Amino acid sequence: MLSFIWSLIIGGILGWIASLIVGKDLPGGIIGNILAGFVGAWLGSFILGSWGPEIGGFFIVPALIGAIILIFIVSLIMRAVRR
Repeated sequence: MLSFIWSLIIGGILGWIASLIVGKDLPGGIIGNILAGFVGAWLGSFILGSWGPEIGGFFIVPALIGAIILIFIVSLIMRAVRR
């Protein structure tokens, strides 16, 4: 149970840092950041592999890059939908 909570915290932090880098927020606040961290970690590991420091089951560098890519793509889609 503690590892799950730790993963939620790390996922939220990764999603938050990625949103700061991109300059866009995902809808949903902290839940959106956690989802961006989790999905970004999967995407980053899929594209870049598993390397770099690992915290809470996340390889930090690929997870952060994946979250940045995810937030960028979602922000493009959200902008296109608003038009």
